[in-house]
Amino acid sequence: MKYLRFAIVIALSAIGTILLSSCGTTGVRPLPAYEPPLVKSNFQTVRTTAYTHTESDHLQFSDHNALGGQLQAAGPPIHRAENTRLPLEIEGDYRVVSYTPAPQPFSMNDEEPKPTVRKATRATTTTTTTTTRTVKVVRGKRVVVKGKPQPPKIGSAAADWSRWPMGTTFRLLSTGQIYRVDDYGWALAGRNTIDLYMATQAEMNAWGAREEPMQILKWGDSEESLRFLERHQDYKHIRRMVLELQGNEEGAAQLR
Repeated sequence: MKYLRFAIVIALSAIGTILLSSCGTTGVRPLPAYEPPLVKSNFQTVRTTAYTHTESDHLQFSDHNALGGQLQAAGPPIHRAENTRLPLEIEGDYRVVSYTPAPQPFSMNDEEPKPTVRKATRATTTTTTTTTRTVKVVRGKRVVVKGKPQPPKIGSAAADWSRWPMGTTFRLLSTGQIYRVDDYGWALAGRNTIDLYMATQAEMNAWGAREEPMQILKWGDSEESLRFLERHQDYKHIRRMVLELQGNEEGAAQLR
């Protein structure tokens, strides 16, 4: 009986260790190496990776983001890869000092008129829309009837919220796709990396890891991000984001 009780105690101890490890509260897993934040600018070149909800380390969250909503895949690319342009050069107050034309939306029909691209002297919020078209044949002639403009489908992205607060919306200059930060992850805390959500593992693998020029269309709210994260500081990667949001970069860097 004594040996049986001893075996039960050992088993319960092992189960408790497993549960704590799965919640990320044991601190055994070290945080990724800290990187100093990028200079805040409306145009940035950022290391991007991709993830999907069927990965082993995301299965427990299913297809939901950190805010409890559903992860969304971005709409299809609208630019040819060779039309990629470099980001604008921005002064300290974020005013545009030189301009490279943005990529034009790609169309399979050369007869269709090219959409007008508005250019601003300041880096401000930009909205991209697509237009549905209905093709009719009238007496042997092909007629294109334009429908109502459709807003672009915004994809989900995960990032360090102290660098890209939740709600930050950006456009990839190489593809024209738009993403919004609504998720975060352990491997992103203290890192200058944005993880783009993909609907399938095939799309995730095809993206890989790449440096991407992007335009920030709207910055998220840092104070709102801090209020949300302060409730979950038992997790070290969240604690690191909280410290940086509080202005304590040194403490965030030292956290392991």
